[in-house]
Amino acid sequence: MEASLNDYLNSKFDIEPKDIRTYSPLTLAYIGDAIFDVVVRSILVNKGNTAVNKLHQRASSVVKAPTQARMAAALIDDFTEEEADWYRRGRNSKPHTKAKNATTMDYLEATGFEAVMGYLYLTGDMDRICELVRRGIELTGLDILD
Repeated sequence: MEASLNDYLNSKFDIEPKDIRTYSPLTLAYIGDAIFDVVVRSILVNKGNTAVNKLHQRASSVVKAPTQARMAAALIDDFTEEEADWYRRGRNSKPHTKAKNATTMDYLEATGFEAVMGYLYLTGDMDRICELVRRGIELTGLDILD
């Protein structure tokens, strides 16, 4: 990918890039959750026209804490050193919200996974996001690529 979406948006809205090391893991998880959602929804939509309720059901089955926690566990050995560090920082963070439909551990592991997605997005590495998402889908046996 030549120019990242984040760089493009920064240029369009006159935002100066920030040092990502100053971001909290929860901030990275916040944007990472949205990016992961966009990637999953894009996979589903680009596979062909489908009823919106079916798209929502399939996306919701992937973009939820228990599934993200499973993906993180499956991918942990594939993470680079820096990705593993952001994962740990996200997992060990103290979110101010409670998990609605997940165990506390799944919620924290999903937060770590989202922090990795956010880190990669803000550093412009959509190729790596796609690589990890594809590998995570394959390792967890999700059927959204079929």
